[in-house]
Amino acid sequence: MALDRISVVIPPVGAWREQERWYRWADDVGYDVAYTYDHLTHATAPGMWLSEAFTTLTAAAGATERIRLGTLVASAVFRTPVTLARIAMTVQDITGGRLVLGLGAGAPTCALAHHGVREDPRAMAARFADVVRGYTAVLDGATDWEGTTLSFHGLQTTAAPEGASRPELLLAAHGPRALALAAAHADTWNTYGGPGSTALNPEEYWDLLARQADGFARACADAGRTPGAVRRSLLLGFGQVRPTAGVDAYLAAVERAEALGFDELVVYAPDSPAGMGSDPGVHERALSRLR
Repeated sequence: MALDRISVVIPPVGAWREQERWYRWADDVGYDVAYTYDHLTHATAPGMWLSEAFTTLTAAAGATERIRLGTLVASAVFRTPVTLARIAMTVQDITGGRLVLGLGAGAPTCALAHHGVREDPRAMAARFADVVRGYTAVLDGATDWEGTTLSFHGLQTTAAPEGASRPELLLAAHGPRALALAAAHADTWNTYGGPGSTALNPEEYWDLLARQADGFARACADAGRTPGAVRRSLLLGFGQVRPTAGVDAYLAAVERAEALGFDELVVYAPDSPAGMGSDPGVHERALSRLR
């Protein structure tokens, strides 16, 4: 098959003892990456506990053996270059190189929760770009760096512990500015379709993804990178396309994703909020057909 990764999102909802079993399950049934959110608040989890992303992944490293662990995605709204690099490289070291660092612009609701201001999209895009470029500068060994909205100076420590490689950098991108950023800096580009896509019917949704894939190919060409140099990752299940509704739906989603040139399909774990729950057996039977 064309997909080189089939992965799962395990929402950070509830106590660790409730989440842990799903990380062990994902490791056992053959998923390639287990991702978690990085939200301070979320409309799908009112009145629920959301655990912190990187702490959760550190705990998951001790509960798993093979599976890679990632953020889908860390939020540029409340992450900064130096602290993000320090956290990411710590988790990369602890996991033995299994981290996939997913990063996105973040949500206005998280900005409001973090510092009391509901950021507009242009400001969030500018900060996202600075977090990506600043993070890369830290890992490249910079001691001083100036961005448009963020900067750092006088950094005296090393970029990483001895022997630790930098993690795969996954960037979530939907519009032209973010696609250009991902084309220039990402190891992996991820999309779920973007804001508003969840209201589209399935054919409208797949048409949108096709346009985004074409836009990303153009952005790669503009950045001087061949499209094949960057993995393409698709998260499904938050809108009307629900691949885990049944084995046939899962296999059909894989076929559609492959046809658009995606390399990774990400689905939601069985125990997911907001009506995205599914039968573990569907995942297991679909994976057995795809492996």
